Amino acid sequence: MDAGANRAITQFFFDVESYLRFRDRCVSAGIDVEIIPGILPVSNFKQAKKFADMTNVRIPAWMAQMFDGLDDDAETRKLVGANIAMDMVKILSREGVKDFHFYTLNRAEMSYAICHTLGVRPGL
Repeated sequence: MDAGANRAITQFFFDVESYLRFRDRCVSAGIDVEIIPGILPVSNFKQAKKFADMTNVRIPAWMAQMFDGLDDDAETRKLVGANIAMDMVKILSREGVKDFHFYTLNRAEMSYAICHTLGVRPGL
C-alpha cells in the first residue's frame, strides 16, 4: 500500500469470518484501501485441498463433509462448489463487500454461472 496501491486482492479462502477479521485488523492498522476477497469456486475438492495445503489456507470441516463421497460425481461437485461460493459472496455482500475476485483456474463457466445467479450480467 505504501507504494501507491489503491486496493488489494486476497488469496482464496473458505472461512468468511477469517476474511472479515483480517479486514477489520487492516482498518484498525490504518490500511484504508479496498480488500477484495479471493473466491475459489471448487469443482475438484482434492485439487482444492492440495492448493489449500500449499498456501496454508484452512478448509472448514463442514466444507470437507459437503464433498465427502463425491469423488466420482463431477457434476454434483460443481453444484456443491458453486453453492458454497454463492453463499460466501452473499455473506460478504451483507458485510459491505462490493467487489470479488474469482480464481477460475481457466474454467470460467462456473464463475460465470455463479455471477449470473447472483444477478451480475455482462455490461451492467
